[in-house]
Amino acid sequence: MILAGGVGQRFWPVSTPRAPKQLLPIFGERPLVVEAVERARPLVPRDQLWILTGKHLVAPIAAVMTDLAEANFRIEPEARGTAPVLAWAAVEIFRRTPSAILISLHADHIIEPADAFHTVIRRAVDVARRHRVLVSVGVEPTRPETGYGYIRLGDPLEPEEADGVIAHRVEAFVEKPDLETAREFLRRGYLWNSGLFVWPVDLFLEEIRLRARELAELLPLLERGDVEGFFAHSPVISVDEAVLERSPRVAAVRATFRWDDVGSWEALSRLRAADVQGNVSVGESYPVESSRNIVYAGGIPAVLFGVNDLIVVRTACVTFVAHRSRAPDLKRLLERMPQPLRELGEGRDDP
Repeated sequence: MILAGGVGQRFWPVSTPRAPKQLLPIFGERPLVVEAVERARPLVPRDQLWILTGKHLVAPIAAVMTDLAEANFRIEPEARGTAPVLAWAAVEIFRRTPSAILISLHADHIIEPADAFHTVIRRAVDVARRHRVLVSVGVEPTRPETGYGYIRLGDPLEPEEADGVIAHRVEAFVEKPDLETAREFLRRGYLWNSGLFVWPVDLFLEEIRLRARELAELLPLLERGDVEGFFAHSPVISVDEAVLERSPRVAAVRATFRWDDVGSWEALSRLRAADVQGNVSVGESYPVESSRNIVYAGGIPAVLFGVNDLIVVRTACVTFVAHRSRAPDLKRLLERMPQPLRELGEGRDDP
């Protein structure tokens, strides 16, 4: 499963509901969703690769992935979070192959190198199958990040690691912390929760029935084929909150690859080279006597003079400026803006 229905609000005004960040070549030559699909191809036959997305995104994704067939898409009637959409996918898979393993990936992550990713996912599949557990991929933190969930590891599942990939039982999933708590998590060896999951579909459905009453009572709708009814009545809830935080049958494997969920404009500072003053630029940008700025110039030059620590985004229709410290709060800004202004980014020119 490649989850590709997100909006990427924290990349406004470049990312909008009609052209979310997974369709944009923000960090390379190809859109993020193309990178995600190509990365997943070695793991499964093409007919077992499904893209879960909204109806309005099927055509744009198909336009950049021309070899995908209609059968590769599963259209969620409405966005209700990762728990409902993965429950729906699990029911569909279980109907075809009750013993199947579901691999849940995201369309907007940066992951490299691909061979290390494949090794970790195959190891997770093996752990999920042999130990009958829900497996999360945990990432070694590089900073006290307040925008990610964390994993507290328990005992190793096996006395020896395989392929350099260590599997542990999970003692707890922890929600996004404040800064001081995040620093404490780093000191205590917690991992980031990457949102990459592997599990037997029958076990996942069993855990939904045992732990997630808000979804369990709706599963008969899916079993009768009433997908729209299921989504209409589902709560908006993540799979972490609905199942993983409540289940004792969870394990984690430690990633050996570089990972970034490109959650906000701040990700550019991690994924692109900076100039001698620490400015990171995409497009035609001229920072003068300015330092540590993040600049995205979408077809229109951006000139900065004597400013520091800003995010500056230029599109054909709108200019957005914020202090870098406010990057995680962009969703809150959009909630206070009129809808027409929120969608102005769709008229942008790419750098």
